[in-house]
Amino acid sequence: MDEVGCRDQHALRSRPGRGAPAPRVNQSIISSMPGLRRLQLSRGHERPNVYLLLVEWDELEYHTEGFRHSSGYQQWKDLLHHFYDPFPVVEHYTPLDVSAL
Repeated sequence: MDEVGCRDQHALRSRPGRGAPAPRVNQSIISSMPGLRRLQLSRGHERPNVYLLLVEWDELEYHTEGFRHSSGYQQWKDLLHHFYDPFPVVEHYTPLDVSAL
C-alpha cells in the first residue's frame, strides 16, 4: 500500500511544572506496532508547552484496535498520560487527493 490510510492528530498540552512530554515519547514502543507508517512530534512556537503528535497508519484499525489494545499502549499511557492538561482529543483523518478537488 503506497497511500497512508489514516492519520492521527494529537495536540498535547503539558501540565505546568511537569516538564515536556517530548523526551518521554518512546518511539520504540509504537514503532514495533503493525501498520505504523510514521511518527512525528512538533513543539508549538506560540505555545511551547503544546506539542503536535502526528501518527500515520496503514488503516484506522491499526490504531484503534491494534495499538490501543496492546501492552505497548499501557506502557505509553504510563509514560505520557500524566503530562497532559487537558487530556488530548485524538482525531483521525483520511488523506485526500487535492488535485481531485
